[in-house]
Amino acid sequence: MSEQIARTEKQLGAILRRARKQAGLTQTSLGDRIHLRQATISRLEAGEPAVQLHTLMEALSALDLELVVRPRSQGSAAEIEDLF
Repeated sequence: MSEQIARTEKQLGAILRRARKQAGLTQTSLGDRIHLRQATISRLEAGEPAVQLHTLMEALSALDLELVVRPRSQGSAAEIEDLF
């Protein structure tokens, strides 16, 4: 998976959904890996803001992804949204 940019919860959720599908996992099987219900994975992928940071980090780890923090690029939110 190539580097992707997310500036909103929904964009991050879409990235996680694509990574999960690319890994051949269902929401249930991903949830089983990190001891969470399918509904929690669904909320994470939907970009619901109430999902805990720990849940996000566990999902990233299970998908063999990591979070990188860097200075924001100059692309506008609309340009980033066009990628989705």
